Amino acid sequence: MNPSESPYDVVVVGGGLAGCEAAYQLAQRGLRVRLVEMKPHRRTPAQTSDRLAELVCSNSLRGAALSNAVGLLKEELRRVGSLALRCADETAVPAGGALAVDRERFAEAMTRAIEGHPGITVERREVTEIPAERPVILATGPLTSDALAASLAAAVGAEHLAYYDAIAPIVSADSLDWSRVWKQSRYGKGGAARGERPGPHADAAERRGVADGGDAAERRGDAERRDEAERRDEAEGGDEAYVNCPFDEAQYRAFVRALVEAEKVEARAFEEVRYFEGCLPCEVMAARGEQTLAYGPMKPVGLTDPRTGRRPYAVLQLRPEDEAATAYNLVGFQTRMKYAEQLRVFRMVPGLEEAEFLRMGSVHRNTFVDAPALLGPAMELRALPGVHLAGQIAGVEGYVESAAAGFVCAVLLSQKLRNAPLQPPPPTTALGGILTHLGRKQPSYQPSNITWAHIAPLDPAHGKLRKRARYEAMAERALRDIDAWRAQV
Repeated sequence: MNPSESPYDVVVVGGGLAGCEAAYQLAQRGLRVRLVEMKPHRRTPAQTSDRLAELVCSNSLRGAALSNAVGLLKEELRRVGSLALRCADETAVPAGGALAVDRERFAEAMTRAIEGHPGITVERREVTEIPAERPVILATGPLTSDALAASLAAAVGAEHLAYYDAIAPIVSADSLDWSRVWKQSRYGKGGAARGERPGPHADAAERRGVADGGDAAERRGDAERRDEAERRDEAEGGDEAYVNCPFDEAQYRAFVRALVEAEKVEARAFEEVRYFEGCLPCEVMAARGEQTLAYGPMKPVGLTDPRTGRRPYAVLQLRPEDEAATAYNLVGFQTRMKYAEQLRVFRMVPGLEEAEFLRMGSVHRNTFVDAPALLGPAMELRALPGVHLAGQIAGVEGYVESAAAGFVCAVLLSQKLRNAPLQPPPPTTALGGILTHLGRKQPSYQPSNITWAHIAPLDPAHGKLRKRARYEAMAERALRDIDAWRAQV
C-alpha cells in the first residue's frame, strides 16, 4: 500500500504498555490508529499469553507514595488520563505501600479497552522491518525481534543500538557521608599530573593480581580504554565531576570478598549470559582476581585523598546523574547481585554506609537505542523522520515508565500532526523527567527508571530542606505544573 493512501493516521508497532498507551492516547485525540502486535503468531521467550499489555516479570508497579519518584509519576499519569493507570487501579490487589495488580485481569482490561476503541484497529502479525507508513511509533520493548532490530540498526547505525543492558546503582547525594568522600576527577587540577602511572607498590599489586588469576595485560588494556573515556568525561564535566570513596587495603579486600560471595540473580531461561568486556558486572570482575577491580574501575591513580595527602589503595567513584548533582551513579558497578545484597555490599563502601539507593543495579538482555544521540524533541528518529520510539526501546526502564513514554510520545505526535507547537510536559514533572532522561547525554547511555535526579530541582529560594520534605515539595510543584499543562494540551 502506498503510505499516502493508508486509512490510518498513525501505525503503532507493539502491544505492550507503551504501545497500548500510545495507541489509546492518539485515538482519544481523534486519530485513526492501527496497532500491530505479533502475538499469537510469535511470542518473545518471556511472554505466555496472547493478551495485550502482558506483565511478564512482576505484578507490582512499585511504590505509591508521592515522596517516591515513581509514585509521583503514577499520580501524574492518573491526572492526565492514562489508560494503563486506570486499568491498574481497577485491577489492584493489596500490596502494602505499592501498587500491585492481578496480572491476568490487568491484561484483560487493557486488551478490552484497546480492541473495543472505535479509533483503533488491532492487527495480529509480526513486523520484520520498519514500516513504510508514516508516522509510525515503534514500541516493541526490550525483546524486540531480531529482524526488526536489524532493520532499526541498519537505519541508525549498529553502534547506536544495544542488545544488553548493564545498569549501575544510583544514590542520593544527601545520603553520602561527605566527611569521608571528596570531589576530584582523575588527573584533574586537585590530583596528580595527567598521565601518572602506578608506582612501585602498584607494580607489586599487579604481580599479585596475576598470581591471583587476573590477566594484567588485559586489565591494562581495559584501563587504557577507561582512561580515554574518563578524559572525555572530564572535558565535558569539569575537574570535580566525580566523588571519590577511598579504601584502605583491608577495606578493599573485604569488599572484593563480599562481591564474590554475594547472592546473584540467576539468568532467566530466555537470557543468554553474554557480557561485554567493557561493561562487566562488578562481581564478575572481582571473581577474575582480587586485584582486578583495583586495576579497573577502582584504580586510584591520579587521585589524592585530602585527608591524608596520599593516594588511597583503591577508590570507588561516583558520577553526577544530573546537572544539580542531586544523585550519583556508582561508576563501573553494574551488577547482578540481588537487591538486598546490593544494599549490604555497597554500604561497605566508605561514605555509603547510610546511602539511599534511588535505583538498584541490574544486568539483563535488552534492546534500546542511544536516545540522546538519535531522538529529537518529539521522540522521533533524526535519521528517519516520521519514525518515533516509545517505551523501553527508547531507554526507559520499568512498566510505569514505559506507559509514561507511550503517553508522552502520543501527545507530542498528536501536536505535531495538528501542526501545533510542541508542548512537552514541564521538566519540573515526572512525565517531563522521562524526556529529560531520553535527552541527557551520557558517556554510555543506559536505560533508567524514573528518579528524582530526572526532575528539575527546587528553586534555591525554598532553602535547604530535609530529603523527605524536599521530595514532597517537588511532588507538590509537579502536580501543580502537570495540572496546568493538562489544561493546555
